[in-house]
Amino acid sequence: MSSSWETIIGLETHVQLRTKSKMFCGCATAFGAPPNTQVCPVCLGLPGALPMPNGAAIGLAVRAALALGCTVHPKSVFARKNYFYPDLPKGYQISQFDQPLATNGTLSFLAPERGIVTAGVVRLHLEEDAGKSIHDRFPKATAVDLNRSGVPLIEIVGGPDLRSPAEARAYLQTLKQLLEYIGISDCDMEKGSLRVDANVSVRRAGETALNTRTEVKNINSFAFVEKALTVERDRQIALIESGGAVTQQTMLYDSKENAVRPQRSKEESHDYRYFPEPDLPPLVLTPEFVAEQQSALPELPAAKRDRFVATYALSREHATVVTSNRAVADYYENVVRAGAEPQAAANWVMTEALADAKDHQEQLRVAPGALAQIVALVKGGTLSHQAAKKVFGEVAAKGGEPRTIAEALGLIQVADSNVVAGWVTDVLGAHASEVGRYKSGETKLMAFFVGQVMRASKGKADPKLAQRVLEEKLTAS
Repeated sequence: MSSSWETIIGLETHVQLRTKSKMFCGCATAFGAPPNTQVCPVCLGLPGALPMPNGAAIGLAVRAALALGCTVHPKSVFARKNYFYPDLPKGYQISQFDQPLATNGTLSFLAPERGIVTAGVVRLHLEEDAGKSIHDRFPKATAVDLNRSGVPLIEIVGGPDLRSPAEARAYLQTLKQLLEYIGISDCDMEKGSLRVDANVSVRRAGETALNTRTEVKNINSFAFVEKALTVERDRQIALIESGGAVTQQTMLYDSKENAVRPQRSKEESHDYRYFPEPDLPPLVLTPEFVAEQQSALPELPAAKRDRFVATYALSREHATVVTSNRAVADYYENVVRAGAEPQAAANWVMTEALADAKDHQEQLRVAPGALAQIVALVKGGTLSHQAAKKVFGEVAAKGGEPRTIAEALGLIQVADSNVVAGWVTDVLGAHASEVGRYKSGETKLMAFFVGQVMRASKGKADPKLAQRVLEEKLTAS
C-alpha cells in the first residue's frame, strides 16, 4: 500500500540533562521522590520568585550541541512560552524561541533501507520541564506532581529528513547512544529522561512539496516509536486515498490499542505568545567556556567504530557491537592491551562477556586481564573453547586466576603427545573394524576417532594433537 507513497518524519526529542539541581533553582532532580517534595517558590511559580540559570546544565547543553556538530551561538535568549495546563503553575514555560542556543547540526545513522543517512538537526535549545499530571491515582480526579517542574531539558529538533518509521527508530537509537557516550543524560525513556514527539506527513512518490503534518505524542519506547509512526502513516494514506484531507493536529499514541487518536488541534508558534523572559538576561557564552566543553567530549561512537576497524582489523559489524556503549568499548580495548589478539578478544566480548553482563545489571564481571589470560589459554591449546567458557563463568562468579581455576576444575588439556598416544592406541585397539574402513578410504571416520579419544580422555586431550597422532598411527600401521 505504501510503495507509491513517501513518508516524511521529523523528530523533536526532549532530553533531561544529568544535573543534581533544576534549571532555575536549587531543588533536587532525583527521580522517584514522593510527590511535591522537591519544590520551592521558583519551580512552583509563586509570585516574586526569581529564576537563576544552572551553569552545569548550560555546559551539558553546549556539549550536546558540539557533539551534533551544531553552531553554538555566543548569545541566546530565554523566552516565555505561554500556555495553560494544570501541571504548569506559572502559566508559562521558560524555553528559547527565535534565538536558540545552537543551530544547524547533523546526525548520521545506519538506516535499514537507505544505508548511511545524515539527518539535519535544525536547532538545539534549553528549557525547563513542566510538572506531571497523574490520571490514575485518585478516582475521577487528576493529581499534579511538580517535582519534575523546572528540571533542565534540551530540545533537539530534527529536520524532516526521515523516510520511514524504521528510520525514525534507528535515528533515535543513534542519538541516544551519542548522548550516553558524552555523559549528558541517562536517556532512560521509562523514567521520562528521553521523550520524543514526531511530526509526520505523507506525499505521493515523486512529489517534492511537504503536505499537512500531524504531531504524534505519548511515545515511550523505541519499539513504540516505530509502531506509532506506522499507524499514523497508514491512517494518513487511507484518509487521502478515500478522498479526505489530513488536518494539522496532535495525535496521542495508545500502546495498548496500537492506535492513535486526536488530542487537540496543533497550536502554531504564535499561539504561545512567545516573548523574551524579563527576569533573565540574554545567555552569553565566552569562547573559553565553549572550548572547555569541546575538550570535555570523549571520542564519539562513529569515530571510535572507525578507529576499531582500522586499528584492530575488526569488521564494521563487530566494531559496531563492541563500541555500542562506552564502557564495553573501553573494556574491549583493555582486554587487547592486556595481550589478547584483537579478533579473539572481540569474539569473547560480544558473546560471553555481554551475555554475562546482561544477567548481572550490565556489570562486566571478568577483569580485562583475566579475559586476556583465558584467550591466551585457548590460543596456546591449554584449554578447549568449551572448557574456557566454564572457566569464564567461574571467574565471573567468584573471581580468581583463570589458570588456577582451570586446574582446580580439571579442565587443562593434555598436550603431551606420549599421554595422548596412549589414549589413541586404546581407541584404535577397541575399534578394529572402523580402522579397516578408514584404511580402505573412508577418511570421514577421523571425526569419529577424535570423538572417541576425547571420550577416553574425559575431554582432556588436545583435539588438534589427538588428530595429528591418529593420522600418524593410521598411516603408519
